[in-house]
Amino acid sequence: MGAKPAGPLWLLIALQAAISGASLVVEIVAGRMIAPYVGMSLYTWTAIIAVVLAGFSVGHWWGGRIAARPTDRALAYAGWTMIAAALTTGAAALVLRAVAGPLLQAVTEPLTAITLLATAAFFLPSLFAGVPAPILAVAAMRGRDEAERALGAMFAAGAVGAIAGTLLAGFVFVSWLGSATTLGAMTATYALAAALFFRLAAARPREAGAAAAGALAALGLGLSTLALAPVCDRESRYFCIRTVALSDDPADPVRLMVLDHLAHGIGAREAPRVMFTEHTAMLDALPRMRLSPPFSSFHIGGGSYSVPRAWAERGLGEITVAEIDPAVTAQAVADFWFDPASAHVLHRDARAALRDDPARYDVILGDAFTDIAVPAHLVTEEFFRLVADRLTPRGLYAMNVVDTTDRMAALAALVTTLRAVFPSVEVWTEARPPGPAERRVFVILAGQSDSPVSRIETRAPAPTAFAALEPAFLDALVDRLAPPVLTDDFAPIDRLVGLTRLVD
Repeated sequence: MGAKPAGPLWLLIALQAAISGASLVVEIVAGRMIAPYVGMSLYTWTAIIAVVLAGFSVGHWWGGRIAARPTDRALAYAGWTMIAAALTTGAAALVLRAVAGPLLQAVTEPLTAITLLATAAFFLPSLFAGVPAPILAVAAMRGRDEAERALGAMFAAGAVGAIAGTLLAGFVFVSWLGSATTLGAMTATYALAAALFFRLAAARPREAGAAAAGALAALGLGLSTLALAPVCDRESRYFCIRTVALSDDPADPVRLMVLDHLAHGIGAREAPRVMFTEHTAMLDALPRMRLSPPFSSFHIGGGSYSVPRAWAERGLGEITVAEIDPAVTAQAVADFWFDPASAHVLHRDARAALRDDPARYDVILGDAFTDIAVPAHLVTEEFFRLVADRLTPRGLYAMNVVDTTDRMAALAALVTTLRAVFPSVEVWTEARPPGPAERRVFVILAGQSDSPVSRIETRAPAPTAFAALEPAFLDALVDRLAPPVLTDDFAPIDRLVGLTRLVD
């Protein structure tokens, strides 16, 4: 080619791997940082991945145009884009906090809101991080024998860096450093990459000084993010966990647990038997209506441990809880007066826990259905058959469902799927007419026989009546919607829940 090689090939390969890895770390941290505002679901990850890939695509196109310049100038331009990547990455958390509230108030259609939020905070960091790849690839080929091998090495370095970044983000950075510190570390990575680019380009002193000022500004933005009040009380591998005080009376504290952006339970220190939400009130009262104690129970999901705490206080029988996140249990112990000695707690996925232990239970409670974030593997026919196999002959399965009253597609699909496994399937809800397009809480009871009554009253926390939907109504709903039986192969529960709003 005649051109002088742009520095040692190993350094170009290392830069490619480091930038690719950092960009994937930022992508994964984006999901963690957006979750407190819109939750973590299939839709959240779809929007984030689409936005980040769009940024990379524009960046690669732009980088290809820059790569046509003389090598030293192209590398200097790459240095400036790394300064821009550092600045926008360092500012991402600030942008997210500034725009999330107004945007979610203005745009209540969830898919659009999630996409716009991801775009506002993370499109530019991805765009600038995508620019150097083609510049480095062309620089690696110029002036070298066997340039094709150099090109292959650069592509491989990008892929290896992306793999390493993904693993480090998921298993190390977010778990041990938290989102804000991880984002600050990636800001520093981009700033260091910028310095190396300018060194390879033999930048003039004035340009190098301006670049140093930009890098310092980026690092300052990253450090300012660390000074912000944390969004989470605990940031675990799974959730942003917060405790919100609902009572100012120190003698009678009442607290709310929030996981990401959704309320997952309310507890009162002085009233462990009182439920504060409709779904926990039904999950607490309906099994007690059906079964005389003592009875054993398996709880899918712990949250604030409201129902296990109430049942332990009542002395109803042996309690097992499958809560996948140890940090949630720790928060329940610290802030929600849960005594870990009162139950056998498994920090495992509930399906795996039931599969691996042949023990049988009188009651299995499914409390993992949280608005748009639905674990699909816990609502399939295969899972329900596992549940049926783990119930005693008098056993009862109860699960909460959230659906929109003008659709009820998710409810109909779950009823159809449970009917394929259980002889009796009932749907309970608050005994009042639904509002237009109301987001309604239901509890499904499945077992070998019907309940002896079709109406109960319990505290939620005020005395509230709940009733079973008429079987004829359920039959008509299933006939009209003809929902699919949900299976491990096809469980489109995210689509069936009928999204309406992210904020009320």
